[in-house]
Formats: sequence, structure tokens, C-alpha cells
Amino acid sequence: MEITELQLQQVNDRIKELEKSGSFYGQKLNEAGIHEVHSPEDFKKLPFSEKKDLRNAYPLGLMTAPEEKIVRIHSSSGTTGKPVIIPYTQKDVDDWATQFARCFEFAGVTKLDRVQITPGYGLWTAGIGFQAGCEKLGAMAIPMGPGNTEKQLEMMINLKSTVICATSSYALLLAEEIEKRGLKNQICLKRGVIGSERWSKKMRDKISSTLGIELFDIYGLTEIYGPGIGISCKYNTGMHYWDDFIYLEIIDPKTGENVPDGEFGEIVITTLVKEGAPLIRYRTHDLSRIIPGQCECGSKYPRIDSIQGRTDDMMKIKGVNVFPSQIEEIIAEFDEINSEYQIHISHLDGKDTMRIYVEAVSGRVNFAETAEKLAERIKSKIGFTPIVKVVEEGVLPRSTKKTARVIDERYN
Repeated sequence: MEITELQLQQVNDRIKELEKSGSFYGQKLNEAGIHEVHSPEDFKKLPFSEKKDLRNAYPLGLMTAPEEKIVRIHSSSGTTGKPVIIPYTQKDVDDWATQFARCFEFAGVTKLDRVQITPGYGLWTAGIGFQAGCEKLGAMAIPMGPGNTEKQLEMMINLKSTVICATSSYALLLAEEIEKRGLKNQICLKRGVIGSERWSKKMRDKISSTLGIELFDIYGLTEIYGPGIGISCKYNTGMHYWDDFIYLEIIDPKTGENVPDGEFGEIVITTLVKEGAPLIRYRTHDLSRIIPGQCECGSKYPRIDSIQGRTDDMMKIKGVNVFPSQIEEIIAEFDEINSEYQIHISHLDGKDTMRIYVEAVSGRVNFAETAEKLAERIKSKIGFTPIVKVVEEGVLPRSTKKTARVIDERYN
């Protein structure tokens, strides 16, 4: 997607503010001798910004607007290194709510819906973003926050919630509990707005069929407002993103060059109107592609594919580069295995070992035979043989937030 004249002007407005505030990016521009852009070619010469830049700006080095205009801060949910603190002006807060309300509209949510919000509140951007979008739309917000599954189910039934907002991990946990307790006839859910982690088709199908609901994949990250900068529509052919608020590129993560529409690469985002902490050419490390052409829904908003993983997801085992998504694709071929898995990587006796734990679908499954078949299939597709262990359904941990899929014990 080529950047438009309007978007270039919006970028120039952000550049002026970044230079005026003396932020890290303003300094990068001075070093590069760039003070404005007039063409798509100019734009591609702008330096990237990265997570390490944001961490180095801790605590409030990203603040670009005057402090009297800052009304809120949020922080990334990352667990390594210094946190990233993102300041928001009132306009940023309002713009985020507008984008989130648009997400709910794309998911078919109306003012008559009752929206149960299970993502976390506090410094994390999730819960409060879902609530602000819900209120902006005019639907009824039920701000539960994470955990306390007993209370979640009680409120879901008594308040007749019609929309569930959750991570895919927690949506699965709730679906399994509803199925186990025989509560399906007591719930009124119609839709699920799911985000914050990549999830497999197998997991999606399990949640959708168990709860009997339509699912929508929402996208976002704390550094760029939070969740709500894009969502899938009812046709489920990628996620629409709001190009009046962000400009999105796909680059080759190794060369940094733009790739043609339709090719997979790393998502790079520029905020067009953000005041508190605007970001230009921010490398997200999320992997996707721009989907060419217009969606069947008729929307003018462009689309990206569902997130395929992250550039930093890659595991190197016995000289082979492996992504969790590759393991998921192979697991999806086995009807006797559900969507849940956990990968343990260890270094024993001078060599790397991968152990994969998967869950059998309830019923009669030959655990040893299934483990052997899965190990053989992984060897044929990826190039090495893991140790596979099939366990009973429900044995692997469930999470009210994000599920840890890969545990690398080599560096503990």
C-alpha cells in the first residue's frame, strides 16, 4: 500500500512535534538529515524505531506533547527489560475509543449487546480499551477483568452477556468449563472478540463450536494505542486496519526493504495523528501480509492477514529454524489431538532436545501410536524428530491471560 499525500502530511506534522520535543526519534531524524517527506520514496528513507529505543526512553522520554496535555499512561505487558511507558493525551484516548468502537461495529455488536470484558485492567491497555470502545458504541459494558471463572460464568448467565472479549487462551478455558458443566443452554453469547495472542484454526474452531458463537480476531499493541487498530469482519478474510489512524508497511525482516502486497513479512506501523507518543516506522516483529483487493464486506479499509507469529518466535533446534506456527499446522492434521500443546526445549548430553506435549481428544485414542505418528510427521515436514508425549484432555495448563506455548530450558 503506497502512502497517500494526506498521510505524508500527517507524518510531517508528527515529525515536527518529535523534533520539537527532542525525543529519541527527533534525534534520529537530525542525524539522518531528514526533516520532512514529500513522496513514498522519501518516506522509505525514514529510520525505523524499535522496542529498544522505547525502553531506553524509560520512564517518560517518549512524551512528545506538553505534560499538561497528558491524561494517562499505559505500559507494555512485556516481562523482559525495562517496561515501555506510553503517554496519552485526551485526543489519543478519544481516538483509541473511536477505533475500538469501529472494531465492535465490524464484529456486528450493537447498542443492545451486553459485552463481557475479561482482559486485564491497569497499566496494560486491554481491558480499558475494550470498555472505552464499548461505551463509545453505546453497548452495555460488563468490566469483569481476568480470572475468577466462577464469577465470570455466574455473571455471563445472570446478565445474559451476548459478547465475550478475551484472549484465545481464556476463551478456550471458559468454553471448556461451559461444556464440562453443561451450561451451553444457559448462556446467550453470540460473538467473541478475541485478541492478544496468535491462535490456531483448530483452537478457533473448538471455541466457536463449543460456544456456538461467531469469532472476530482483533489486533493491536500497547505502543500503537493498544488493541483495536484492526479486526476481522464477518467474512473472516483477514483483519481490516484503520488507515486514517495508522500507516502500515510489510518489510523483509532481514533487509528492511518493503515487500510487495500479498507477501509475508514484518509489520511496521506509523501513527498518523497520535500526540502523546507518536511512532514512525515502528517495527512490531509481528508477521503478516497485506491482502490485496477489496473485501467482500465492501469496506474501504485495507486488510492484513491473521498474525502468523513473530520474528522472535523462531526456535533453532539441531541447526533447523522452527516456528511454533509450523508445529500448530502439523497438529491440525490430527483429528485425535486437540489444539493445546506445549513445547519444552532442553540441552542434554551435548545436544538440543525438543519435547512436545499434546492433548488427546476425549475418547478412545492410542496414545503411543498417535505420538509416534506425530513425531514422524514433524520429522518429514521440518527435518528432525522430537520426543512427543500425548496426554489426557485438560492436563496441559490453561490460562486466564496468554498461554506459554514454548518453554526454552537451555538458558535457565
